[in-house]
Amino acid sequence: MRIRNWSIRAKIILLVVPPLVSLLALWIFATAVLLGPALDLLDVQTNRDQASLPAAAVINDLQKERAKSLVFIGGKRSDPGPLTAQRHQTDSSALDFRTRATGDEMSKATDDLGRQRIRDAVNALARLSDGRLNVDRGVLDRAATFDLYSSIIDSVIRVFSSPSTDALLTRTTTTLITLGKAAELTSQEDALVNGAAAAGALSEAEPARLAAIIAAARYVYSEVGLEFVDADKAAYDELMKGGSVQRLRTLEDRLMSSAKPGQALPIDIVVWRSTFATVNEELRTFEFDAAARLVVATTPHATAIFVRVILVAVFGLLAFVVSTLLTIRIGRSVVRRLTGLRQTAQSLADVRLPGVVRRLRDGDEVDVVEETPPLEFGGDEIGEVGKAFQAVQRSAVESAVQEARLRRGLNEVFLNIARRSQTLLHRQLSMLDKMERAAEADELEDLFRIDHLATRMRRHAEDLVILAGAAPGRGWRNPVPMVDVIRGAVSEVEDYSRVELLAIPPASLVGRAVADVIHLLAEVIENATSYSPPHTQVRISGEIVPNGLAVEIEDRGLRMTADALAAANDRLRQPPDFDPGNSAQLGLLVVSLLAARHGIRVTLRVSPYGGVTVVVLVPPALIEKTPAALPAAPVALSPAALVSEVTEDGLPRRRRSSTPVESTLADASDEPAPRSPEEVRDMMSSLQAGLRRGRRDAETIEDSP
Repeated sequence: MRIRNWSIRAKIILLVVPPLVSLLALWIFATAVLLGPALDLLDVQTNRDQASLPAAAVINDLQKERAKSLVFIGGKRSDPGPLTAQRHQTDSSALDFRTRATGDEMSKATDDLGRQRIRDAVNALARLSDGRLNVDRGVLDRAATFDLYSSIIDSVIRVFSSPSTDALLTRTTTTLITLGKAAELTSQEDALVNGAAAAGALSEAEPARLAAIIAAARYVYSEVGLEFVDADKAAYDELMKGGSVQRLRTLEDRLMSSAKPGQALPIDIVVWRSTFATVNEELRTFEFDAAARLVVATTPHATAIFVRVILVAVFGLLAFVVSTLLTIRIGRSVVRRLTGLRQTAQSLADVRLPGVVRRLRDGDEVDVVEETPPLEFGGDEIGEVGKAFQAVQRSAVESAVQEARLRRGLNEVFLNIARRSQTLLHRQLSMLDKMERAAEADELEDLFRIDHLATRMRRHAEDLVILAGAAPGRGWRNPVPMVDVIRGAVSEVEDYSRVELLAIPPASLVGRAVADVIHLLAEVIENATSYSPPHTQVRISGEIVPNGLAVEIEDRGLRMTADALAAANDRLRQPPDFDPGNSAQLGLLVVSLLAARHGIRVTLRVSPYGGVTVVVLVPPALIEKTPAALPAAPVALSPAALVSEVTEDGLPRRRRSSTPVESTLADASDEPAPRSPEEVRDMMSSLQAGLRRGRRDAETIEDSP
């Protein structure tokens, strides 16, 4: 679907939605970016309480159990009491770690990587039971036992992580984790030394291993000192320069220089244990104090970040809401004004202008100013379009008024010309009547032809009257038999001799519709004779139907196409406006106007014999049944056939039709019998007398009020 075909509302929505969505996305992104560090800072306390402290306790107990296990193995497994007690302590701290580190609170406070590290630590602690069993059975020596506990401790140490994107918090947390790894290296020294002391001598690999661990620990301690800042750095430097650490380093130096495989330790084990315990406690105290200071320091930092997040969220949301409200208000205003302009245009095109034209056709006066009220759509471009449209609608209404006046004037011209022509034709018919009375028999035929031409000219003059919207001058007060109405219509057709009248039902037409129905049928019959070959007959029949009386006029001419037939039926159902520029089908327009005046339905359909059948359905309101009907045999009609004669008391009276062609009730296939000159003369005299009586009665009816 092309955007240019979208509605104004859809285009405005398409115009404003992307910026609003972008603003909303930017607000969400900024809030999320600022909210992440704040949430990380708040998660520090949760990580410390639920994971870091329990993990530190487990590591401390595992380190003690590692040292006692090596002592147990080095002492030939003679005294399991201290090891068993330490194992119970380790199990208690491990259970506390599993419970708190895998709980819902910790799960919400850490990410996927943190949860995976916790699972790894829990799985590593699960290996402790099998390792203890192997230690008790003598399956593991001191080196294997050392590696087992060291790997488990390493898995638990990895639980410690930096949960924040804040630079200072990340640096301090990472430094504390590194310090814990250094303390683990010192604990490994203690385990090896205690194991060798219990065994009475160092193993083959232990001197080298001790030297490597001591060197690694010293390197890590030196690197850690460079990472601390402010108060933590001062406390750490003081710790490293303290007497306990220095005594421990002296003992380490002696181990690295004098320890030999298979020989006893070159140091006093009691001094080592005392010194290590002091240094280990000082390191743990420093580590816990530094962590506590970190939590305290992050609280105002987290608060400040949260304040920024709230400010960004509030002002961003406020900006989005204000932008949305302004956009909706401006968009609705534009849409409402454009919609109003569109509705005004549609109202003018569909309602007001057709109504003005209809009122003008009805003869009403129209005030152009009242019909084109001012359009107020503001002073911007839309308002200018409204003003331009107001000028257009005023011009359209004025044009409609002028056209209606022109049309009215044209109708008056038609009506004036038609009335004058009718007057002249009436005078001509009167003169012909006088001439027919005085003429000889051999001159009557020509006079009858002239009389018939005058009758047809009168019908054409009535066409102008009908197109002008007026009623013809002829009129009947009483019902007229339908057969006489049809005969009267045939008498106004030029090629009347080709018309064959079949059975007509016993019914009469009300007087007010006689003239119009005669004219309507004459137009249809004239068309049938004009568009069919001259050797063919046009057949007329009638039948009473539930919806009135149907008269069928069937010709044997050329068949109309389906499109032409549909177009003609549309014009007959709904009379179009008279267009002087299209005079090719004036007869069809006259028929549709007459049919619409009396509610008559005229329908064209294809005849099964070729040509067209016209069905004229006269409604029941115009029909009165009579006791007699025309027989089914065909009847030839003459040009002077009377429509009806009216007696002095106003009742219709049928007259015998006089015709130059034999009128019989015999079968249509019988040939007419030849007439003698005397019979022809008598017939012409009777026809002349009938014409005079019919015209006299018709003039009397037309002149009556």
